[in-house]
Order: sequence, then C-alpha cells, then structure tokens
Amino acid sequence: MSSTALYLIGLTVFVSAFAQGASGMGFAMLAAPVVSLFAPTLIPVMLLVLMIPLNAYIGWRERAAIDWNGVKLISIGRFAGTFLGLWILLIVNLHQLALLIGWSTLIAAVVALLSPSFDMNRTGLGIVGLITGITETSTGVGGPPLALAYQHKRGPVLRATVALCFLVGEVISLIVLAVSGQIHADTLLMSAKMLPFLALGSYASKFVHHRLDGPLLRYIVLGFSSISGIVVILQA
Repeated sequence: MSSTALYLIGLTVFVSAFAQGASGMGFAMLAAPVVSLFAPTLIPVMLLVLMIPLNAYIGWRERAAIDWNGVKLISIGRFAGTFLGLWILLIVNLHQLALLIGWSTLIAAVVALLSPSFDMNRTGLGIVGLITGITETSTGVGGPPLALAYQHKRGPVLRATVALCFLVGEVISLIVLAVSGQIHADTLLMSAKMLPFLALGSYASKFVHHRLDGPLLRYIVLGFSSISGIVVILQA
C-alpha cells in the first residue's frame, strides 16, 4: 500500500472516529467505503478491531444514559445474525463484497434519513440486532439499523446505547471470524497503524458531543455515507 493510501485511510479513520464519538454513529459507514477502495481485504476485520476501543470509550463516557433493555434484546438478535453474515462473507468475492458495502451503505443511509420518529418494541429491537449481525459481520457496517432504532432518542441515549451494542457485537463477530480463519496478521498490523488516528478522532469528539443533540450532524454523516456508497458502487 502506498503512503498516500495509508494516510488517506488514516484521515478517514480520524474523521470517522470523531463523527462516531460526537453523534453516536458513522464510523463504519464513513470508513468502510473508503477502505474498500484502497484495500478491500481489510474489510471487515480492521473496522471491527478499531471499533472496540472506540465504542468502549463512548459507552463509558455516557454510561448513565445506556438503555440496558435495548442492549439485551439487540445483542440476542446480533448473535444469531453473526452466522448469517459469516456465510455471506465466505461465499462472495471482493467485487461482490464491494458492491454489497456500497449498496448497503447507500440504502441504509437513505432509509435512516427518511424514516419518521417511532419507538421500537421488543420484536423490533431483536430484528435490528439480527440485521446488524448480518451486515456488520459481512461488511463491517452495522450502524445504520441501530441508528434507525435510536435516531430520535436523546443524544446521550443514542451514543451510549449504540456504542455498547456495537461493543458486544464486535467481540462476537471477531471471535467467529477468528475461529473461521478470517483474521490475518497483516490486517491486525494495519489496524495497529490506525490506532493513533482513532485516538485523536475519539479525543476530539469529547469537545463537541455534549452540544450535538439535534439532527444536523446526523444529516451530515448520512449524507456523506450516501456519497461514499455511490463512489464504491461506481468503482466496483
């Protein structure tokens, strides 16, 4: 990988970590399309590895606002969805995976932008977890269903709950991927190189997250995700 590509991915990780830390979503939706353009073999493992410390930090920072019942129901569905996501990852090639990332990012962003305000029931939260498990394990992008479920909640509730759901799910996905032989040393090395960018983005978000309880940043993140998804589709 060239130095230019390395720093572009690093810049993307910085911006994505800042967006996730500030708004509660956006890391994988922003990072996956860009990473898949330069190094599709890093998907989804690098994103899953990086999101563990990121979401641990966000969840701890606003732990008082966590919706524990939602985390429980989503995590149950998430576990089941992990195995379907692994099956997709094993049967598609890199070209198909890039298209899957692009279309899933674009469709999820549009749905999240257009959906009206509503409250999820127990069944709905379980389904959200199932879909998240499928998409995050296969593409590294699991945020849109969670964002859809919590996008109209208060900022602290969205950020903390989504972060904890992510954290549980990412550990599950990485264990399943490791057992199936999908984690490689070069991917872990690249993930380690991205940690400084991740740390800087996460740290920067603490200065603005308490001011972002409205829709502005959500629209920015989802709008950028839509554009990124289109770029990946055209590239693929």
